[in-house]
Amino acid sequence: MSQQEVDEETPLLQPLQQKRARTPLPWRQFSIILFLQLAEPLTSQVISPFTPQLIRDIGITNGDETRVGYYVGLMHSLFFATQTLTVLHWSRLSDHIGRKPVILTGLFGLSISMYCFGLSRTFTGLVLSRALNGALNGNIGVMKSMMIEITDSTNLPQAYAYMPIAWSSGGTLGPLIGGSLSRPADRFPNIFGHSQFLKTYPYFLPCAVPATFSALAWIVTFFFLKETVPTRVTLGRLLKGKSREDSSTVKVFTTPSESTDTVQRANADDVKPLPLRSLLIPRVIIAAGNYAALSLFDIAFRAVQPLFYATPLELGGLGLDPPRIGNILAIYGVMNGLFQIFFFADLHDRFGSKIIYSASMAAIIPMIITLPILHAVARVQGLSLIVWSIVGLQLALSTIFNLAYSCVFIYIAAASPNQASLGATNGIAQLGVSIVRTIGPASATSMFSLSIKNPQHAWMVYYYLITLACIGICASLLLPRRLWKN
Repeated sequence: MSQQEVDEETPLLQPLQQKRARTPLPWRQFSIILFLQLAEPLTSQVISPFTPQLIRDIGITNGDETRVGYYVGLMHSLFFATQTLTVLHWSRLSDHIGRKPVILTGLFGLSISMYCFGLSRTFTGLVLSRALNGALNGNIGVMKSMMIEITDSTNLPQAYAYMPIAWSSGGTLGPLIGGSLSRPADRFPNIFGHSQFLKTYPYFLPCAVPATFSALAWIVTFFFLKETVPTRVTLGRLLKGKSREDSSTVKVFTTPSESTDTVQRANADDVKPLPLRSLLIPRVIIAAGNYAALSLFDIAFRAVQPLFYATPLELGGLGLDPPRIGNILAIYGVMNGLFQIFFFADLHDRFGSKIIYSASMAAIIPMIITLPILHAVARVQGLSLIVWSIVGLQLALSTIFNLAYSCVFIYIAAASPNQASLGATNGIAQLGVSIVRTIGPASATSMFSLSIKNPQHAWMVYYYLITLACIGICASLLLPRRLWKN
């Protein structure tokens, strides 16, 4: 076998390459990206604890508790429905004009839309502000591209191990903020009881916190974030059909000691983004499909989980109040972040992406089964120690399940045909995720409403979640044992 054939069969992260010392992470730019990533989970998770009560307060259900789930799911799905229409365009645009302008636009959209959401007193206002939130925000795919561009094959798993810090922090702080600061005039009468504004807009305060954070993140991006696209064109030149071939070179971020991987990225073939049709190859479709299947189950389960906690015990839930729900989700966020930081990189070095991904998917079915078990035990014993122990088991299984995200991000990075098409590749993956996240919350919460409305259909939501789990497990079988050679 020739040396060339050996190279073609060599995966991206093989033991030979792992023996090389990891390139130190460029902490200044890396920490800025992590900081910016906090804006989106903080924005999305802050509404989770109070959305059921918000739907009741605006009167759209006319007092019918069984319809709350439909509208809660709609609130979660609207963001992803409008994001579906724009996320691929934002990601492809960032390949041409640079990552920084797109990120600035997304942060501006997050901030304005969350202020509007907190000021909305009608269902129409909630819908419009939530739709604006998704349409202007294409940051998640763009930031993943930046993450790849400032790392190499030796430290990419380590970088992805830190990525959950942002999402876990958002998942921790968001529910705490939403559960603690909603209806502040009622919860803290000595402090906010005299504020007529907060009585009129009881959910403005928790929405204003992530909105203000996004505005702060915009300032940090504008002054401190460095561009990572080697050559770019202005938006005007792009609209006139100018390519990047004749565009001026801009100063971009590079690591302190560029490795061989980084030098090889600068070859001429990587300069031009590929057309969309050239990106629709099997490995991109397989990686993006697994990301979509993973996200479909995750978003469906995350939509059902707080709704299950908030639903009265006699209707099939646990009957918890928003502060308790917020605390549970916050504990999960802390557990998930710490586990990823301290264990993922070493586990990945030892077992590889495929084994970890498969083990994560195996945790799905037990996660689902804990829901009916929780209700059954709570009906007999109330909120006993056993109930809280099962909740803890559910959170532990969820932490294992979330290891799959870091693995699938690595697969997507390896699937990109060239360096200049990273944004478009991540955009394709994010497009699929946005589509399923549009379907997931509304469909899952609708199934939950159907389950509690008719006792004969009490298990319908669990059958539905198991079906989504099977889709994800089947999709994982298509992933190769070894990463594609990029």
